[in-house]
Amino acid sequence: MKTLYLVRHAKSSWDFEDLSDHDRPLAKRGRNDAQIMGQELLDRKIKLDLLISSSAVRALSTATLFAKELDFDPEKISAQEELYRMGSEEMLFFVQSLPDEYSYVMLVGHNPTFTELVNLLAPEKSIANLPTAGVAGFSFDVEYWSQATAENAKLLFLDFPKNYR
Repeated sequence: MKTLYLVRHAKSSWDFEDLSDHDRPLAKRGRNDAQIMGQELLDRKIKLDLLISSSAVRALSTATLFAKELDFDPEKISAQEELYRMGSEEMLFFVQSLPDEYSYVMLVGHNPTFTELVNLLAPEKSIANLPTAGVAGFSFDVEYWSQATAENAKLLFLDFPKNYR
């Protein structure tokens, strides 16, 4: 059994016009939402073996806040530049390429990729937009990540910060 959590980065700040998109930080609401959602995942007794984040500042900050709430060492977060630019098909291939020794994996990234991937893996629960700090949990009844497909994905939950405001 493999379990995947897709987390869209929390709300970013647009206060710094001179920063590149990659370097935008989290807004105050984003920091609060990430902590709330991390606590909600902790309440669900979520465990992680691996946490991979886009290298964008807002994604990495979101990953760090989730890690702290989930008692996952932030130093073990893997920041990967390619998650910043991937489309949904590439992201599914990335999931299928995950190391098999990890069963519980969280990816922190961006839209539209994450909304498209949620809709690819759970077409019966099609969503227009995975909100900032939104989380989608999936299980795959497989032994190897390479076997994870849309056909064997099971949506465990979709959760959003507005559910707790």
